[in-house]
Amino acid sequence: MNILLTGGLGFIGSHTATVLADYGHHVVIIDNLYNSQKETLNSLRSITGKVLPFYEGDVRDLPLLKRILKEEQIECVIHFAGLKSVAQSQTNPLEYFDNNVGGSIALLEAMQAINIKKLIFSSSATVYGAPQYLPYDEAHPLQPINVYGRTKLQVEEILQDLSQSDDAWSIVCLRYFNPIGAHNCGLIGERPQGIPNNLMPYLCQVASGQLPHLNIFGDDYDTKDGTGERDYIHVMDLAEGHAAALALMNRQTGFEAINLGTGNPVSVYELVHAFERSIQRTIPRIVQKRRSGDLPIYYAKVDKASRLLNWRAQRDLQAMCDSSWKYEQKIRAVL
Repeated sequence: MNILLTGGLGFIGSHTATVLADYGHHVVIIDNLYNSQKETLNSLRSITGKVLPFYEGDVRDLPLLKRILKEEQIECVIHFAGLKSVAQSQTNPLEYFDNNVGGSIALLEAMQAINIKKLIFSSSATVYGAPQYLPYDEAHPLQPINVYGRTKLQVEEILQDLSQSDDAWSIVCLRYFNPIGAHNCGLIGERPQGIPNNLMPYLCQVASGQLPHLNIFGDDYDTKDGTGERDYIHVMDLAEGHAAALALMNRQTGFEAINLGTGNPVSVYELVHAFERSIQRTIPRIVQKRRSGDLPIYYAKVDKASRLLNWRAQRDLQAMCDSSWKYEQKIRAVL
């Protein structure tokens, strides 16, 4: 199958590219390199043994999208492209709505013009907001508490309306929880621009001496050890979830929203201790006051993914930490 990955050089997109290429699909990538690196293409070539067609461009560029869809004879799109910092979304809401919502609309217009109606959308557990019950299932009310989450929800609503207007559309919306880890070979992983917003790359940069210590924002929550608990999922499990969603999308039309997580909440301290086992030393850390808007605990109910996708996360927390550190070491060796 000819598949276009928007934002395909990013963290999740690049790992998904390796899985899809391994399954024999023809993978095409568009990325504007806002939060990714062009050299990832070389890593993908090393991993897959294939040269993946790449277009440097913005997902809001409608003429470019139409040209790619036509020339590459695309049959399905997996839409990763988007800004993803919760903090930045609060200070730059117009940029986030323009990029995440506007970019999605441009992509859908291009797909509709070329008569391509198969889409997997990269959504987020942030669409749920503060939990009314746990674990979150797909029927949980959608009340995001930040701009980033609201951009994801708006796109989901657009996709639902689109599928209801035309029953030829087949759309699978994947609500990610907390992806971490890296490809087992260590050639690709999470490499954010600037100071990381996410815990794992921050841990890696502390361990490699790029940052002085880890900040733990609150150790007085009503959780197992006082720190926040999250549903961390290995990025390769997440990538394999996209391949499973592709099979579902080819079996049915309409709109489906599906959680991708482990169903197992892990505390900040549990993650830090597992990472310390990977690096075989202690991570310096300072406990800070809680951050506004942080939830004490959230995690996924994953029954729907098991039922519809025949998919469950397979890799454990230690594998997530080991692979992240392997990637960090390779990055530092070449920088």
